[in-house]
Amino acid sequence: MVLPAVKAAAAAAAKAAKKAAPKVPKAPGAVGSHGLTKAFTVSPALKKFVGTAEISRTETMKKLWAYIKDKNLQDPMAKREIVCDETLKQLFPEKERINFLEIPRLLSAHFPKKGQS
Repeated sequence: MVLPAVKAAAAAAAKAAKKAAPKVPKAPGAVGSHGLTKAFTVSPALKKFVGTAEISRTETMKKLWAYIKDKNLQDPMAKREIVCDETLKQLFPEKERINFLEIPRLLSAHFPKKGQS
């Protein structure tokens, strides 16, 4: 039988050890190697837009939204609509306007599966 005082002391010691354990900070912009943060090889059109041959889907979305906001391409009356300029028309051919919910589906064509070119 364990005495309550001994049990409480052991729990306090375990809690203190957990707090004292050094946490290794992640480097800013560090990309994991799985899930949504995994870097993929991208199409030539997307490579030209993002400036790199491999990028994660989340980083691609961040860069795309930064571009849309910087160029003020969001329709002021219908905030869900993005008006495509010439650069976005290269990524999304035959599209004058896109709904922001369409973007992940449209970008998937720029992330080829293994074995595809």
